[in-house]
Amino acid sequence: MARPKTVLWVDDEVESLAAHVLFLEEQGYDVECTAHGDDAIALLQRKPYGIVLLDEQMPGKRGLDLVSEIRAIDAAVPLVMITKSEEAGTMREAIGVEMDDYLVKPVNPRQVLSAITRLLEGAQIRRQRMAQDFVQRFRELEQRRSAELGWREWIELVAELAEWEVRLSSGDESGLREALSTLQSSLHKDFAEFIEENYPRWLADPKADRPPLSVDVGEEFLVPLLKAEGQALLVIVDCLRLDQWELLKPLISEFFDIEVSYYFGILPTATPFSRNAIFSGLFPVEIAERYPQWWVTQGDESLNAHEEDFLREQLRDLTGTDMPVRYEKLSTTGEGTEMLKRLPSHLAGGGVTALVFNFVDQLTHGRGEHAILYEVAKNASSLRNLTRTWFRTSSLFRALREAERRRVSVLLTTDHGSIHCHTPATVFAKRDATANLRYKFGEDLRAERADTAILVKDLAAWGLPDRGLGVRMLLATGDRFFVYPTKLREYQARYRGAFLHGGVTPEEVISPIALLTPRRGR
Repeated sequence: MARPKTVLWVDDEVESLAAHVLFLEEQGYDVECTAHGDDAIALLQRKPYGIVLLDEQMPGKRGLDLVSEIRAIDAAVPLVMITKSEEAGTMREAIGVEMDDYLVKPVNPRQVLSAITRLLEGAQIRRQRMAQDFVQRFRELEQRRSAELGWREWIELVAELAEWEVRLSSGDESGLREALSTLQSSLHKDFAEFIEENYPRWLADPKADRPPLSVDVGEEFLVPLLKAEGQALLVIVDCLRLDQWELLKPLISEFFDIEVSYYFGILPTATPFSRNAIFSGLFPVEIAERYPQWWVTQGDESLNAHEEDFLREQLRDLTGTDMPVRYEKLSTTGEGTEMLKRLPSHLAGGGVTALVFNFVDQLTHGRGEHAILYEVAKNASSLRNLTRTWFRTSSLFRALREAERRRVSVLLTTDHGSIHCHTPATVFAKRDATANLRYKFGEDLRAERADTAILVKDLAAWGLPDRGLGVRMLLATGDRFFVYPTKLREYQARYRGAFLHGGVTPEEVISPIALLTPRRGR
């Protein structure tokens, strides 16, 4: 709610303020002056003011002495200290009581106007400018979409849209957010066609111009850091979307210089495939051939039981040495607390400390199982905000702070994102296929409508091990989730509005990977 354009100016030299008052009134402000603190309190009790200007040195109560009384009447009113004192102690006191601005006399009328405008209208002015910038940029982005996009252009476009999503959610810009959402949704079909055409080619041709994939994280990002510094903290936040990362980035930038790159997650965009690819540097078909004892397809979740082993093997292959590796997977607060006790010795041991945090994935999936969680994370904006709230007090944030204190660089990434799903897509199979909602393996598997999914008949061409005669894979596109004809109503009621992953959308496939360099000691 906007505050009124009214100013209460408390100064024992009110007669000297005539020129300032006249100038502010010409700018549309109503200004009331008083020479005494007690009178100011009485006026504030009578009606609200948009802003209060306080002289510090007055007979009776000092300006700073009035702050608590003013805040008791109107906790949100902006306060500006105007004083002759240039002493550091006075300024520190003003900061200590959370003055919104601090001006040293003599002040000219435009200085006062600038402070008032910033505090009363700054947010609105910034929103208006942001809206203007977005409208102009929106036209450019729509035009850009009409051109054929390569993988670099896809990354640039999707990353920028995630930034706009976060920026627009901070203001009351529902119309602009709707336009952005429409543009993001309209990209899904184009992106699915891009992936269907190019993904098998990227895997078949070692010299193909392709994006970094999950299998490249170790070689392209982790090993160069290890060669440069001898150690690294590798952090993987399961199921972190680009927009969630954008909201966490300002909290991290206080302690680290951040260099952000992006990569494409392998398909399906699900933990058993994409995260194993990060730790092993191999596609699933290569893992199954090289480590058959670690690739057991009865229940995909069991496939992630050997991530530490995969990382050791990959680093041995890439560096020619047995690199020290410490690995921890964290799913509960208690596990995080215990990890923090061990972390100092981990970071002192050189090599790689790898931490996998499952909270965001649990939050993303759990909202569909718990009504209260669903209410507080109804949409992408509330899911982002809940993620930030968790991050502020999480063992992840404390782990990053410990790395910063010890001047250990961090490589932070995720294994995949997620997509807010609203549309059921009916699928058929000779027998029941795998239970996943965004991807399925099954014999004679097909979608009722061809445009709802990518059908993969040659699993090996997509980097996946064979699952038997006639077994195909379906990858959901857009905001769809798979349902069987006999369970249509049940699945619609349960999963409509869920955040899911495993399919082919920019939100699931394109992931950030950030090099965090400690600022301490720089």
